[in-house]
Amino acid sequence: MEQVFSYIISLGASVMMPILFTIIGLCIGLKFGKSLKSGLYVGVGFVGLGIVTALLTNNFGDPLSEISRLYDLQLGVFDMGWPAAAAVAYNTAVGALIIPICLGVNFLMLITKTTRTVNIDLWNYWHFAFIGAVAYFVMDQSLAWGYFAAIVCYIITLVMADLTAEKFQGYYDDMDGISIPQPFCQSFTAFAIGINWLLDKIPGFSKLDIDAEGLKKKFGVLGEPLVLGVIVGALIGAVAQLDIKKILFLGVTMGAVMELIPRITKLFIDGLKPIAEKTQEVVQKKWNGKKVFIGMSPALVIGHPTTLVASLILIPLTLALAVALPGNQFLPLASLAGMFYVFVMVLPYTKGNVVKTLIIGFIAVGIGLYFVTDMAPAFTKAAQAVYAQTGDPASKIPEGFQAGALDFASSLFGWVIYACVNYLKWIGAGVLTIITICMMLWNRKRIVADEKKSEKK
Repeated sequence: MEQVFSYIISLGASVMMPILFTIIGLCIGLKFGKSLKSGLYVGVGFVGLGIVTALLTNNFGDPLSEISRLYDLQLGVFDMGWPAAAAVAYNTAVGALIIPICLGVNFLMLITKTTRTVNIDLWNYWHFAFIGAVAYFVMDQSLAWGYFAAIVCYIITLVMADLTAEKFQGYYDDMDGISIPQPFCQSFTAFAIGINWLLDKIPGFSKLDIDAEGLKKKFGVLGEPLVLGVIVGALIGAVAQLDIKKILFLGVTMGAVMELIPRITKLFIDGLKPIAEKTQEVVQKKWNGKKVFIGMSPALVIGHPTTLVASLILIPLTLALAVALPGNQFLPLASLAGMFYVFVMVLPYTKGNVVKTLIIGFIAVGIGLYFVTDMAPAFTKAAQAVYAQTGDPASKIPEGFQAGALDFASSLFGWVIYACVNYLKWIGAGVLTIITICMMLWNRKRIVADEKKSEKK
């Protein structure tokens, strides 16, 4: 079984998603041709997203490293980036069987009405494997502790996906029947709700209600994500003291990333729409209006203009913040491509307000840097164990450094689970169990009440 699921993971999202979508489409009564086409659109979207991410990391990795060298910004935690972090997570003892175990938990929650989300975002199951691997190593390689941490994170994420589904669907276009069961994104929901509420209490702050379209009107062409991308890319090249040719190239490259991401995310929507519409149709006919959400990757919506603008501004701010924060040892370089995912669940609560979104992201990421620093010793153990076993160069850590990654190590969910396991041991396990059970029961109460309301109609 371990070999089967390891092989499935090795296919990557671009191959897995077309297969999954074709199977799902056929199961809900969609014709083979439409099912296959939907799956291929999603697969092509992941290919395109991978190319754009590589465009960003491959071209900006050296300039950012040069900035770190020039200004002596070397910190003690090495940024492995999310692809390497995912590889480490899946190659541990916990990660090997994380998919079948989590799918089993998802099925049990569906039949007990403690969730409405069917999480098919299999590639991002590495987040659950990651926190499981960290718990596994801090608790003397205990599989029981590892799977406990992973399952707790999975259950909390599914409940949060349900709780935020209505907001998510209401804000983003063409997302009916979709939820986001990705713990990194969902961990920013608490920040979004809390900080947004505080900002609303500040007199006169409402006058700063500027969305991406308002930014264009206020600043003209300079407010366009494309042009902002060119400016930020060129500034990074200038700070790295590159020649004018490379500065201009970096500017155009960053601009290309800002322009291509929305076009690529449209492919996800085109592929998802037929499946989502048919699912809702089947649910209405066969289950008397009971709701079922398809849990999908946040990649669907990272092309939103406010996300692009906020991410672009937050990249240089995060670098400055990492250096300025006392006690922080993590300098995000390879992880910066994951910045777009910070805002997926923030926008529905800020309603696209660029200023609010940026403030929330700045505070949340700043706190997240401390999470990465704190979790680094356990992540380092996991990476070293995987490198010793597999020899995978992606899991190799430079001598004298510890391992870190912005995604998923900066997650509120991940750190709270890690802190409970590492510092509180059995007391922490008890606290996590109580929180998890309470969330499940609360969600069940909501679901049952909503179903009774639908039956009366």
